[in-house]
Amino acid sequence: MTRIAVDGERCVGSGACEALAPDVFEVTDDGVVAVLVPEPAEGDLPDVEAAVRTCPTRALALVSEQPAGAAG
Repeated sequence: MTRIAVDGERCVGSGACEALAPDVFEVTDDGVVAVLVPEPAEGDLPDVEAAVRTCPTRALALVSEQPAGAAG
């Protein structure tokens, strides 16, 4: 499972992420990004990955997590 992490201290609200994946990200009235879908579906990952790469302040990251109870 992959989840999106946001560093709110770095986010400047450029809107690049929202432009690339509007179903996943939204820049709020406070000027920071809100993650609408913390664990994006497989089909959304290409757009989310592009948003992470495009973020001018590197405020976004993808974190791979193993489901609870899964052997690793």
